[in-house]
Amino acid sequence: MNLLEVTELTKNYPTFTLENVSFQVPAGKIIGLIGVNGAGKTTILKALLNLIPVDHGKVTMFEKYFLENEQSCKQKTGVVLGGIDFYKEKKVKDITMVTKRFYDDWDETAYQKFLKLFSLDPNKKVKELSAGMRVKYLIALALSHQAKLFIFDEPTSGLDPVSRDELIEIFLQIVKDGDKSILFSTHITSDLEKCADAIVYIKEGKLVKEAPKQEFIAYFQKLKRPNETAMLSLEDIMVRMEGKHYDF
Repeated sequence: MNLLEVTELTKNYPTFTLENVSFQVPAGKIIGLIGVNGAGKTTILKALLNLIPVDHGKVTMFEKYFLENEQSCKQKTGVVLGGIDFYKEKKVKDITMVTKRFYDDWDETAYQKFLKLFSLDPNKKVKELSAGMRVKYLIALALSHQAKLFIFDEPTSGLDPVSRDELIEIFLQIVKDGDKSILFSTHITSDLEKCADAIVYIKEGKLVKEAPKQEFIAYFQKLKRPNETAMLSLEDIMVRMEGKHYDF
């Protein structure tokens, strides 16, 4: 079963076009969405959640047409998008009090567990949280309402290496029973090396390659230089696909 199916997603802007992007997120899998800044990753995530209108394409969640079942689909979707912030003078506990009213299956026990795991003080104001702690708070909210599909935009950005490893371990625990899935975009490709089952690569608004991680990495070994013997990593692949050559 696919928890998410994106079919020919297209969005036209004056200076950028997301063109006919299609991919799937099967149950029990972690899917990494990669590409440089401006490639279209965030546009994809916003479009599939109907945060921006699309010009063409279809999104299916939980085997339902998303636009016709948006409210019920979002009840089962945990989302962390970059660029979202809260009132800086509000305390964490006050924001949570408002947020949890939107979810029928809010799990207070789970929420308290993640507050403790992430060392989040509910009495602190948002302005007192570091960038990394704000990300952790958003993730705690996403994990606390019995979601089945998690959509994360740069979830490990701003976190130190130890916190990133903790988060990757949580991701692996989330999908281990086979009924939940994660789609997340990241520039930190080493995180995907540790946990992703498949990679979706976007370049200049177009899908370059979607494949299981090892198949994806093997496909791009053709970028190796003649005298190289070591396997190219995901980071190596992106650098060679995106790198520009300058003459001085």
